[in-house]
This record gives sequence, structure tokens and C-alpha cells, in this order.
Amino acid sequence: MKFTLKTIIPAKPQEVYSAWLNSEEHSNMTGGEAVVSNKVDETFTAWDGYIEGRNIQLELNKRIIQSWRTSEFDEKDEDSQLEVLFNDISNGTELTLIHTNLSDNVEQYKKGWEEHYFEPMKVYFQK
Repeated sequence: MKFTLKTIIPAKPQEVYSAWLNSEEHSNMTGGEAVVSNKVDETFTAWDGYIEGRNIQLELNKRIIQSWRTSEFDEKDEDSQLEVLFNDISNGTELTLIHTNLSDNVEQYKKGWEEHYFEPMKVYFQK
């Protein structure tokens, strides 16, 4: 299963992209501790260890592709894949999030992205 979400973040793509891949900024913009990397093939954790994965592809200020799973995934479940696109628009960044290879809980993850990422990111970047 998969889904796509879009939102507008009031900051330039380079700011949002940089924050996503910086441990301190990622933690501050979401409110959950993150240990992330801006290098391909390196691993990350977010939301106090609830999320973990690996950077698969990084296109500076444009796109991030990561393997992604939560502590709720069954051991036998494959990682899902997250693709985040950063599009420069006049009032900031149009962020498109494409989450694929989910076995279940699609509505829960949609809600999670909205409540625990998009909403706090908008507040963080309005400062």
C-alpha cells in the first residue's frame, strides 16, 4: 500500500531539506529526538527511536529517498520506502511525501505525518 501527501512549508527548499537531514534541527522541528545523517547509505532514527531507516538517495535540496520502518513493524515486514520532494514555490516549499510498501496502518501513518511532521514543521519554520 502507498499514499502521497502534500503540504506547504513556509521556508525555502534548502532550509527544509537541510533540517530534515540534521539531527538537532530535525529534533527541534518535530519535537521528537532524531539522529540523522546527510550521507547516502547511513542510517537514521527519529521520534525517540520509533522510526528508523537508511538514506538510499539524496538529491541536494530536491529529493530524499529513505528506507523507513517503525517499532510497530513486524520483524518479517519489509522496510517501507519514503520519498520526500522539495519544490520551490513563491511562499516557501511545496513538500510532497510519497510513502510506499506499507503492509497496513496506512491511515495511521497519514495522520502521523500530518500531526507529527507537517504541523510542527510549519510552526518551526514560521519563527
